[in-house]
Amino acid sequence: MHPMNERPHKDFSLLFAIEVLILCFFVSCSQTSSPLDDLPAVPVGTVELIRSAEVPPESSLLNIGIVIFDTRPEASVRVGDWIFEEIKQKEVHYLPYLMRNTLVESDQWGAVRVLPQKDPSVDLLLYGTIVKSDGANLKLLVSAWDSTGREWLNRIYSDTTNENDYPESVRSVSANSPAEKFTEPFQDLYERVANDLLIIRNQLSEAELLNIERVSEMIYANDLSPDTFGHLLQEGPEGTVSVNSLLAVNDPMLQRVGEMRVRHHLFIDTVDEYYSVLQQEMKTAYDLWRQYSYEEIEENRISELEPGKDNSFVGSGSFISLSQSYNRYKWSKIFEQEFAALASGFISEVAPAILAANSQIHGLSGDVEEQYTQWRALLRSLFELETGQDLSNN
Repeated sequence: MHPMNERPHKDFSLLFAIEVLILCFFVSCSQTSSPLDDLPAVPVGTVELIRSAEVPPESSLLNIGIVIFDTRPEASVRVGDWIFEEIKQKEVHYLPYLMRNTLVESDQWGAVRVLPQKDPSVDLLLYGTIVKSDGANLKLLVSAWDSTGREWLNRIYSDTTNENDYPESVRSVSANSPAEKFTEPFQDLYERVANDLLIIRNQLSEAELLNIERVSEMIYANDLSPDTFGHLLQEGPEGTVSVNSLLAVNDPMLQRVGEMRVRHHLFIDTVDEYYSVLQQEMKTAYDLWRQYSYEEIEENRISELEPGKDNSFVGSGSFISLSQSYNRYKWSKIFEQEFAALASGFISEVAPAILAANSQIHGLSGDVEEQYTQWRALLRSLFELETGQDLSNN
């Protein structure tokens, strides 16, 4: 028999009341809004991803880097916010991979990778800020710039869910019945961003696309050796970058840059795989949280529409309504327990194994962001050794 069943009835009632109060705090936390929430947004509606019917021209296959997202602090902080803050800390790594998968699925681009920070070797960089994410609504501030400094996107996209986006089986989940894997509720948002990027790319001429790739190559060369390649780049009056002179294709220095870039891309492929594992590890707990948050928001909305209903109890409906939510609160604790393993830090116990080979071979250490920084410094040193350049002052 569970120890709780041996306690006096009044102790059980007190415990129940305390847990209901905790539930109120969680519900109120899930509804706090971001300072950016009132800015104009693009409602995406129903979207169909534009997929390539044939292999695009080589000049169109730009390489894309998706930098891990940012998040804005909530407008207010209440008791219980710690678990939602942990979720947001993980969302910035989880959502970019959903965007990455959508772009890959379209078959319209070159390599698409999730990166820990801005990378000088890719043609197009995409950034995101999570404006609102509560299971019922998702708002992302999405911006994108190519290597020349041309702005592609800078707008807020929004999408909403309905009960059909969350299967009934998840609502009755128990400790012995893991959540069913279901389609991403906000997939329309990612597909809208992917389609918008494609529309912009298709408006560029072949010469403009080729220039993006040339600038990318020279920016990466400049990152390796500013003294050697810096003079090949020039900045225009609007801040855009262009190549003012081209090296010969068989130039030995340029060939070394190409070899270094290949090595770098192999490394960031490994980093991208790390984010893939993290996304898979997070999925069950993250889906449970969004399911729970969505249902609480819907319950509160319906309660507000019912005439004569007491909605004064912590803004979450009547005490009876909260009591009816007790069972759902109990299974929501499953989420809290599962997420605790991930909340201790960005590096989980599984993901570091992916980068173990790099750590052993190249002497890298720390988390992914630190290893990425060390790797770039290592390539600069290697380029110095192989070309005889002195980069110590750069």
